[in-house]
Amino acid sequence: MELKSVPLQQVHEKLGAKMVPFAGFTMPVRYSSDIEEHMAVRNGVGVFDVSHMGEFKVEGPQALDLIQRITSNDAAKLINGQAQYTCLPNEQGGIVDDLIVYKIKEEEYFIVVNAGNIAKDWNWFVKYNIHGAILKNISDEICLFAVQGPKATAVLQKLTGTDLKAIKYYHFAIGELAGVPNIMMSNTGYTGAGGFEIYVPKNAAEKIWHAIFEAGQEANIKPIGLGARDTLRLEMGFCLYGNDIDDSTSPLEAGLGWITKFTKDFTHSSFLKKQKEEGVQKKLIGFKMTDKGIPRHGYLLKNAAGSEIGQVTSGTMSPVLGIGIGLGYVATEYAKPETEIFVDVRGKLLKAIVSKTPLI
Repeated sequence: MELKSVPLQQVHEKLGAKMVPFAGFTMPVRYSSDIEEHMAVRNGVGVFDVSHMGEFKVEGPQALDLIQRITSNDAAKLINGQAQYTCLPNEQGGIVDDLIVYKIKEEEYFIVVNAGNIAKDWNWFVKYNIHGAILKNISDEICLFAVQGPKATAVLQKLTGTDLKAIKYYHFAIGELAGVPNIMMSNTGYTGAGGFEIYVPKNAAEKIWHAIFEAGQEANIKPIGLGARDTLRLEMGFCLYGNDIDDSTSPLEAGLGWITKFTKDFTHSSFLKKQKEEGVQKKLIGFKMTDKGIPRHGYLLKNAAGSEIGQVTSGTMSPVLGIGIGLGYVATEYAKPETEIFVDVRGKLLKAIVSKTPLI
């Protein structure tokens, strides 16, 4: 498959980014070092170019009906200017994708999906669109910058007349930014460090990128790659599609019961309802290493007797804690916080402790 490039690829190359293939795109994985970039976001401000993500519009009188039928969360509760984290359950009770639904206004919704799932999700929306909602795939027209960190709001406020502090978490506003009208500024992110995700038209992307960096000079703003994006989200215990959730994991197993609302019928909701009533056999947990070692995707999780109880889905060295942390599925009886488990690192059983997320 031919790799796509994000519109600002040359900008990233000039900044010295190491470019790697990711989800069908050539993406910046790091500019300096993962730890330096990670700490820039935790303590200051950094910008991710995540323009590989997919965006759909769902419009018309049947828009909400379609969204309600295919997503697990209850989109009927959204008010204008509010966003909602949700997922698309499949016909087996697994997850097609996790996504964000934005309610622009009545009969107009904006959907953000994972880059590697754009075609799969689009086909899913089309398949279930039996009542004629108006669907548009605008993924190639939109760039997305995640401006994250405790100083992100102050930096962006220099560029807009919209009062960013008035935008609550998981809400958004549409206004002028860096002289460009109709920019969606969303108080969301994948880092747990605060900040905004900025949706911009492709033709204004470079202008806005440079404006953000100019505004952030005093705050020592940094471009941030996918390496630090992964360690930041892992410290928070946020799921990564393809690692921690996929077509074979149910939202209830993944700890996403809070986005699975049985106040309505949705794809295979009867199966998930039954699963909730009967209880799940495995659960996604966060854990911290007590022995020295770094857990990695695919490593086996074991009990004290050395019997297999699950598997690591994501793992890294936490830059904030200075220890190995991870996510993984374990048999339900081992899922309680403070339970001691063991990570099989090349035949050696290293101790870890089940921990509530966020892990920092």
